[in-house]
Amino acid sequence: MRDANPICTLGDYYKPSHEGYMNTIELLVGNNVVPLRFDTIWLVQNGCSFHGLRFEDPNQHLKNFLKHIDSLDINGENRERTRLCLFQFSLRDQARNRIERLSAGSVITWEDLTTCFLAQIFPLRRTAKLRNDILMFQQHQGESLLEAWTHFKDLLQKFLHHGIDLWLQV
Repeated sequence: MRDANPICTLGDYYKPSHEGYMNTIELLVGNNVVPLRFDTIWLVQNGCSFHGLRFEDPNQHLKNFLKHIDSLDINGENRERTRLCLFQFSLRDQARNRIERLSAGSVITWEDLTTCFLAQIFPLRRTAKLRNDILMFQQHQGESLLEAWTHFKDLLQKFLHHGIDLWLQV
């Protein structure tokens, strides 16, 4: 019978170990792994990449990502699983770092992933600013009513979780 606590030297504790490394996005046990083709990964990386920069729209990224991925048929694979596998390839730079900072195994479903992604991109300060921009929206000098209305609707689309009642939006 092996000792549950083997004797270790100080040098043993100093050695780097690969134990404890896990992906943030964990696929459920029992799902068969379907190998992803290189061209599929390339399509995601180059067709809908998101860097997490201030001017990028995370909601538009999710729409573009879903448009690309849902158009694929990967051997009858489950759509949610395909989305989870490929989403990490669409992220670059700051956006990838933000997702990788999440707890290991904290993302299991597509809903978990989108919720965590948007929470990372929309911190409270940015959410408050965008909500204020919507509530205090004004037509600019020389701007037609149609242009102002389009601008306002674009603002609502960029910030889907604004929580503003419909009667306040009109």
